Amino acid sequence: MHELRQDFPIAGLLKLAALARSTFYYQQQRAQVSDKHAQLKIKISQIYHRHKGRYGYRRITLALRHLGHAVNHKLIQRLMGVLSLKSLVRPKRYRSYKGDIGAIAPNVLQRQFKASSLNEKWVTDVTEFAVAGEKLYLSPIMDLFNGEIIAYETSKKPVAHLVEAMLQRALRRLRGPDKPVLHSDQGWQYQMKGYQQTLLKHGVLQSMSRKGNCLDNAPIESFFATLKAEFFYLNKFSSIDELQKGLRSYIRYYNNDRITLRNGGLSPVEYRAQPLPTS
Repeated sequence: MHELRQDFPIAGLLKLAALARSTFYYQQQRAQVSDKHAQLKIKISQIYHRHKGRYGYRRITLALRHLGHAVNHKLIQRLMGVLSLKSLVRPKRYRSYKGDIGAIAPNVLQRQFKASSLNEKWVTDVTEFAVAGEKLYLSPIMDLFNGEIIAYETSKKPVAHLVEAMLQRALRRLRGPDKPVLHSDQGWQYQMKGYQQTLLKHGVLQSMSRKGNCLDNAPIESFFATLKAEFFYLNKFSSIDELQKGLRSYIRYYNNDRITLRNGGLSPVEYRAQPLPTS
């Protein structure tokens, strides 16, 4: 009707379409408002897809402002809703805390995340992945000296064997007088008697975060965030087996090839392989 009105009287067109004049002008006004944001929608979509769906409306708002667009976050949130764009980096976090079922260790680490030698401070946690209607759980241990993942285990269920097998792998790294602190949250796996007895047997001092405070275990939480942003969210997996294979490859890359500022531009393994300073 908008195009035909250039050649025919609007009154006749409205009568033919059985459309009220007020309805026509209301719809025309809405279309003009929509067109007003057409270019902004394109830019929102470009930013969203450039970052593989990792940006929500707040970060897209910041990105647009950096490009010189004076936009309000509420407008961006509304337009993303119209475009059906939603950040993919907000899955429900796996939480292993199920109350006090065993002994709770004190927070020995106290957010002192710097270590002066290998096997001095370890941190661990469990994270969850969902693929093709199934779930996979990853349990790693990180050495805070160089940020290396020194042991890990995966399982389709968050069972006790997941952390027990991981722990046995890590304990094989100990040499002579090594007596590390092993820090975790208060997850039920870490409260199990068998797990705690294994730590005691090998002289490992157990440490736990305060309940509900993920900042007490920030390094391993940061690793999970990096793992998911750089690996999980950038790929499509058809099965748990495919995901497991990819995890092994990524952790090998993370340890051996991925450089970090904290290691002076070296990967964790390169940093570990440096000759010890002579006095």
